[in-house]
Amino acid sequence: MNKARIPLIPTILVAFAVLVMIGLGIWQLQRRGEKAQALQLAASNPTRPPVAFPQLPPVSPEQLFRPSSVHCLRVIGWQVEAGRAADGSTGYRHIAQCATGAEGPGALVALGVAERPDAKPAWTGGQVAGWISEEPDHRALLTRIGGRAMPLRPMLIARAAPDGLKPSAPPSAADVPNNHLAYAVQWFFFAGIATIIYILALRRRGAPKSP
Repeated sequence: MNKARIPLIPTILVAFAVLVMIGLGIWQLQRRGEKAQALQLAASNPTRPPVAFPQLPPVSPEQLFRPSSVHCLRVIGWQVEAGRAADGSTGYRHIAQCATGAEGPGALVALGVAERPDAKPAWTGGQVAGWISEEPDHRALLTRIGGRAMPLRPMLIARAAPDGLKPSAPPSAADVPNNHLAYAVQWFFFAGIATIIYILALRRRGAPKSP
């Protein structure tokens, strides 16, 4: 292939994009080690002394799964997610969106698990004790692997459930995925695909045209 035919600016842009993707993959590998250390700490947190419930994200490894409590002044909404009860059964986890003051972010409280998603807990608020966790993760995959996702809000998993709900399963580090290796592989894959596509485009561009 004639080097003079290689377009300079497109090549620089593609090379820059590939280097960025490789850098993101290496960063995800570093994050994998950090996440493993954080989960190791979180695994021992349920037996540690209670701490104040965090008002804002992110939830630090020192806070994750620690015993805590929150006072729900009133329920302003409900969120229903698939979940697991303390007895091992599966169902629908009912998460109360609570106001905790006249202003502020409020709090999320996973009250318990029901067999039906349309169950209507009669609970309207009060003091709740449990463990600090994070809200369900519905962030887009590309924002997570690119490190641009907003941090998950704190959520309290209630130790006891009101009438009509089963207590939720206590939090466990085994339930928190460490996906950073998969994210790294995806970035390396994107870099490889981008390189192959550009090389093929250059070959096609440099191929002699048929008369």
